[in-house]
Amino acid sequence: MRRLRIILLSVLLIAVVNCKKSGSTSDTTPPTPPTVTDTLIKGADISWLTEMEAAGRKFYDSAGAEQDCIRILKGLGMNTVRLRVWVNPANGWNGQSDVIAKAVRAKNLGMKVMIDFHYSDSWADPGQQTKPVAWAALDFASLKQSLISHTSSVLNGLKAAGVTPNWVQIGNETNDGMLWPDGKASTSMSNFAQLVNAGYNAVKAVDPSIKVIVHISNGWDNSLYRWIFDGLKNNGAQWDVIGMSLYPSVTNWATLNGQCLSNMNDMVARYGKEVMVVEVGMSWDQAGACNSFITDLVAKVRSVSGGKGLGVLYWEPEAYNNWQGYTLGAFDNSGKPTTALNAFK
Repeated sequence: MRRLRIILLSVLLIAVVNCKKSGSTSDTTPPTPPTVTDTLIKGADISWLTEMEAAGRKFYDSAGAEQDCIRILKGLGMNTVRLRVWVNPANGWNGQSDVIAKAVRAKNLGMKVMIDFHYSDSWADPGQQTKPVAWAALDFASLKQSLISHTSSVLNGLKAAGVTPNWVQIGNETNDGMLWPDGKASTSMSNFAQLVNAGYNAVKAVDPSIKVIVHISNGWDNSLYRWIFDGLKNNGAQWDVIGMSLYPSVTNWATLNGQCLSNMNDMVARYGKEVMVVEVGMSWDQAGACNSFITDLVAKVRSVSGGKGLGVLYWEPEAYNNWQGYTLGAFDNSGKPTTALNAFK
């Protein structure tokens, strides 16, 4: 009997070994699931980066190890960088060569690139849309041509360096148009639409796959968005994506996120265009609230009707220790990312 048991056990062992050799997985661990690629755009405007580095600022991962800032952001789940462009900046930062250098670094780390044309020598936003000094005395036809030439020059320079942006903004926070007074929307929506089309056509001439963004602030303000985009549509303007800014406080972010979602869905229904929140920020020392704000906003962008919510980008998270007086970054005073950015993971 004992001999029979030994023979039976030997036969069973041989059968198990042969079964494994034949590729059966009935008694093995389940196979690794396929990798799921998140197509949502999660990123940051890092336009200050090279200027900060030149000033000696260092960046550290959450463990305190010095590391390239773009690599840190990628490790936190970001896949895109946004870069502003100024025409003739006084110190060179955000000029064409500086933008190309940053874009190449980002592309080499596998990041997508968004280019944000301000069409100014410095900041352009809802309160100021100042013409570049070199364009100040031009008539409107020449102004449009200068916009086309500048847009083409920057994008062709990027292309020559091996970078084709995924998105290009024609203007920055153009709540009342751009290149004032000629392109002021409240004075001449027609002129603003012509400037948008000049930029749109310049972008598509370089590469028709690049998506063109028209960007305004206050993503919660539906009446503002309807006024601008109805005006542009009625004057024949073309665009692919509606870009938004959203800068809530610790106390009102939930309300503004809800209003922003309603606005995004209305933009999709009204114009059939994609939407993206291209700027967000909150006080750097409110990391917990900021994390909740961004986590909720990302979920809301994912829920936009028709899958037309593209993504969320933080504005200059790497700004720390009161860099140029800006306090809405998401790094602490030692140069490490706060938990606010964990919302992008």
